[in-house]
Amino acid sequence: MKNETFFKHEKSIVESKSIGLGTRIWAFSHILSGAVIGSDCNICDHTFIENDVIIGDRVTIKSGVQLWDGVRLEDDVHIGPNATFTNDKFHRSKKYPEKFLVTLVKRGASIGANATILPNIVIGQYAMVGAGAVVTKDVPPHSIVVGNPAHIIGYENSSAIGNKSDGDQAPHQITTAESDFPILGVKIITLPLALDLRGNLSVVESKDIPFIPKRFFWIFDVPSKEVRGEHAHKIQEEFLVCIKGSVTVLVDNGSARSQIVLDKPNIGFYIPPMVWAVEYKYSHDAVLLVFTSDAYDPDDYIRDYDDYVNLVKENGS
Repeated sequence: MKNETFFKHEKSIVESKSIGLGTRIWAFSHILSGAVIGSDCNICDHTFIENDVIIGDRVTIKSGVQLWDGVRLEDDVHIGPNATFTNDKFHRSKKYPEKFLVTLVKRGASIGANATILPNIVIGQYAMVGAGAVVTKDVPPHSIVVGNPAHIIGYENSSAIGNKSDGDQAPHQITTAESDFPILGVKIITLPLALDLRGNLSVVESKDIPFIPKRFFWIFDVPSKEVRGEHAHKIQEEFLVCIKGSVTVLVDNGSARSQIVLDKPNIGFYIPPMVWAVEYKYSHDAVLLVFTSDAYDPDDYIRDYDDYVNLVKENGS
């Protein structure tokens, strides 16, 4: 039957009074009284939505999905058929926690069919979870994750140079001495390289780095499915050299993204302030050397992507 503000199929059970304008609820769906659903959503057949669930506007929930207490879906989220959410890591029959764990799916994210989402996880904005993936950790904004456990295979809408692979754009492959990069201010810097039968040598001198380094550190023994970085700096600059193995670096200015494979020990990668950076796809033998323009300062880090985008807008960057 029809409601003044939203449509519900005659074979659905809708107990909630908090449903937005233009939302459509189809047959054999059951929505409990405490659920809050925004405008222009599409709730397909055979879905169940519990009490402590908040759904934003323009959300699509395909058939066979159950949303349990603690699930939060922001605007423009897409949930594929039979995707499974959980809200208790140590569930037992007839034993309930004081409060169920919260799972947040941020705006524009998509979850593929039959994916499983563990509780107390944040799926970042515009991220894409592949069909059948088992998500055990937070998913970074714009990332594409697949597998069990889910791992990052790329980033949504990231510009790149190279041939497409597995339907995703290949990272920028370094083939020549290049200084320009699609993200303004980011630079590829070729370092001196001496090849010798006794062994090869590369060197970094002060003239090779756009700043005077005050600190350096190196990252190694990173499991290939793990992610490092995921932050921007307000003031500090960084200069990256993968001195062994390979690592993919994604840079993001809040409106565009591009990525590069660092796989040569004489290639430096300069990241200026106010550029979001993520390092992932480490090879098993990767060693990433990082120079910074100042000593460690936790207040210089921007670790939340939403905060970063808002700062970029405020600064008019």
